[in-house]
Amino acid sequence: MITLVEDFIGKAYMVDFKKACINYSSSALEALEVINSSNHAYIALVVDDSNLLIGTITDGDIRRGLLKGKTLEAKATDFMNRNFDSIDQREVSKSLINQKFKNGINQLPVIDNEGKIVGLIMREGQTKECLSTKPNSVVIMAGGKGSRLKPHTNNCPKPMLHVNGKPIIEIIIRNCIDFGLTKFFISVNYLKEQIINHLGDGSTLGVDIEYLYEDMPLGTAGSLHLLPKDIKETILILNGDVLTNLNLHGLINFHQENNADITLCAREESTLIPYGVIKLDGINVEELKEKPIHSYLVNAGIYLINPGILRLIESNSYLDMPNLILKAKKNGSHIIAFPIHEYWIDVGRPETLKQAHNEWSVNDNI
Repeated sequence: MITLVEDFIGKAYMVDFKKACINYSSSALEALEVINSSNHAYIALVVDDSNLLIGTITDGDIRRGLLKGKTLEAKATDFMNRNFDSIDQREVSKSLINQKFKNGINQLPVIDNEGKIVGLIMREGQTKECLSTKPNSVVIMAGGKGSRLKPHTNNCPKPMLHVNGKPIIEIIIRNCIDFGLTKFFISVNYLKEQIINHLGDGSTLGVDIEYLYEDMPLGTAGSLHLLPKDIKETILILNGDVLTNLNLHGLINFHQENNADITLCAREESTLIPYGVIKLDGINVEELKEKPIHSYLVNAGIYLINPGILRLIESNSYLDMPNLILKAKKNGSHIIAFPIHEYWIDVGRPETLKQAHNEWSVNDNI
């Protein structure tokens, strides 16, 4: 009966479920590798030694677990959804599949009467999400002087510095194009002519580029006041010195699913304390930890904002994104965090620029 699903082409279709399966003893990192490479199914199917399906893991499950302090070295089962939707192979029908999809299901495991995985049904277009054009606008902040990168930026704006043969800003734009984003606004000020002369109106890249001209430095949020007032879709904001393989499709979905006004991307940083740390109760030693590692989330310089947030920005007024976020929070806006587990680097210092040259050619297609 599973082959019957193939008759529903245009609504649902089968994919190779075996590529999406992982053993329950696998790590979260292994699950993530499967999610990102399992024939574009975007799911890991967790099975036991008897091939019984015991749970599913999506990219969203991974990110929610990271926000709770879990690590990718933990077991996949720590991130697993045990209350997953599935369909019995004896009950496969067009109406039942469509009903599941109407409930927001994108991947539907097919199991036999023993609970063993025998198939995986995908919603139409799910594997093509990154290829379809999206209506969201992208704003790239490219007006800064790049003071930390002097003398590299004495005669070249930071976004035009090359990493393995391409300007940083072009790499950023091409990554966005891979996720179906084609409408760009670039905030420019310092040595802006070099950026404009290289990118033009975007036609050579197959996109539409407009420029937000800062007559004076407006900060990482102030120039958003220059955006057209008729923008209706969520706006992606990127710093012009950040290279990342972030799944922008997942970010946009996460923002929408959680009804957020602002989504702030965050990444984990760890600091090794090179000494034994003492915990005291008065003068009494309670605990001694040798060279502990402290982990915390930091701002990754990537944001999604709803157009309504723009009304909080005053004309020709300097404003950075952290201050806009605090202002929006006081105004009652719903602000959430989206953890990044993908490759990410801030190419804002000489040492990280050098690091990007060594790493990006390896990571740019991951």
